[in-house]
Amino acid sequence: MISADFLFALFGAGALTAAVVPRLVAGRPVSMPLVFLLCGLAFQLLPVPLPQIDPVRDRLWVEHLTEVCVIVSLMGAGLALNRPFGHGRWRTSGRLLGVTMPLTIAATAVLAWWLLGWPVAAALLLAAVLAPTDPVLASEVRVGAPTESEHDEDEVRFALTSEAGLNDGLAFPVVMAAIALAGAGSSLPGGRIGHWLLVDVGYRCVIGVLAGLAVGKLLGWLFFRASQSAMRLSEHREGFVALGATFFAYGLTELAHGYGFLAVFVTACRIRAAERAHGYHTVLHDFVEQIERLLTAALLFLLGTFIAQGALAPLTWQGAVVCLLLLLAVRPLTGWLAQLGTAAGPRERAVTAFFGIRGIGSLFYLAYALGTEGFRVPAEDLWALVTFTVLVSVALHGVTATPVISRLDHLRQLQARRKSHVRHGPDEDDVAKERL
Repeated sequence: MISADFLFALFGAGALTAAVVPRLVAGRPVSMPLVFLLCGLAFQLLPVPLPQIDPVRDRLWVEHLTEVCVIVSLMGAGLALNRPFGHGRWRTSGRLLGVTMPLTIAATAVLAWWLLGWPVAAALLLAAVLAPTDPVLASEVRVGAPTESEHDEDEVRFALTSEAGLNDGLAFPVVMAAIALAGAGSSLPGGRIGHWLLVDVGYRCVIGVLAGLAVGKLLGWLFFRASQSAMRLSEHREGFVALGATFFAYGLTELAHGYGFLAVFVTACRIRAAERAHGYHTVLHDFVEQIERLLTAALLFLLGTFIAQGALAPLTWQGAVVCLLLLLAVRPLTGWLAQLGTAAGPRERAVTAFFGIRGIGSLFYLAYALGTEGFRVPAEDLWALVTFTVLVSVALHGVTATPVISRLDHLRQLQARRKSHVRHGPDEDDVAKERL
């Protein structure tokens, strides 16, 4: 039995480590999530009586912990984006969502059905669970803190951040289709397909977007334009207000049976647009980023411990092949094809396509789905395959993100310097506009 004093010491050490590690690994081919995952693996080797981590038994805890981490990260992503919404400006994001995501889901489902012999519902569930991307797990590939400029975000970081902000919510209709298919048997009746299209795809997505716009507009007024200074929260510069905005948008949307993930990201983008150059965005973003870092560190540590306790024992070689094909073939190929005709250059398209990082969102969707229907596949098998995919993604993308993104940044600097006619060289906006 672990004592409360030991847990206090462990949590304190973890929080201090989460503050130090990002600075220690900055510029090195390793990420903070990878460090904490390895710490979780190593911690199991210590002569300390640790409780057995069982996401099947403790499904509800896993669902809600990962849920909180996802919505906090969505708020941070939306607040960080400087680029105003527009078809031309967000074209790459739209292609990744409208082309890459459906093709990835279809290909992954076929691979699971063919190689694993899983029922259609389980194969579709796996594909939907692994659909969302998660740049939180490699900070080098997401945009930085908010700035006053609308043009200082390079295409790779912007595309990956905006894609992750929206596909966490857009994966939900496919998860709901898998759940409905599991409940109906081998095929869905026509009425159930109509209900899925009207409710799970149409109504819940629309409510998510509209609720996000409405809440974001209300909070934008409250933060920046309220007539009374006591109500105008930007003047008080309190960062925890970002958590209030996150939970308010999410809870209100879920009460209306919409997709809260969509609402949180849209709310953040709408708050950002309310007063784009205000310094309060940095306060909100920095607070959210700190909470996100703590949650991510804790979850990756627990995931590492779970792996060390034998989480991957049910994994078959066929499951490993599905995972590797997804990360090394399906996502890169579909990501590349989707970006043809966009503003991104060939190198940028390749990097954006490669960094389809899988992470916390996949863990949430699996925990959520397993609480609804049986999929005629042991839950342990599903957890093993999804856990292995996240493990490979954290390791592969965590190691390659820094050198790859640094190389792109260096090439942009060189290209912009050659074109610059100013003595002191190009500014950040000029560098970000370069296409490689």
